[in-house]
Amino acid sequence: MTIPSISPLTTSGLQGVAQGLKTTATTKTETIGETFNQVLNNLNESSTNGDSLMKQLASGKDVDIADMMIASTQNDVNFRVAMAIRDKLVETYREVMRMNI
Repeated sequence: MTIPSISPLTTSGLQGVAQGLKTTATTKTETIGETFNQVLNNLNESSTNGDSLMKQLASGKDVDIADMMIASTQNDVNFRVAMAIRDKLVETYREVMRMNI
């Protein structure tokens, strides 16, 4: 069994790592925005689904009550997650504003 040797680290390798870190930081910022956007879209979708099922039940259509309750609970959980994310973002913003420059 042969073990390959470790290649020496050069300064160009360090520059590549630094560039990769900058790219990762930018990507993470975009990813946070995309993630929050997805959460809001899911919240809207679950709210629409739950409202639709409730309207169908109220109008006398054949709707499974369990499905309606599950949709209502999913909407509640999604709303709580969105509010928790919002609270963390506001808390982070306030913490950054308190920092001394």
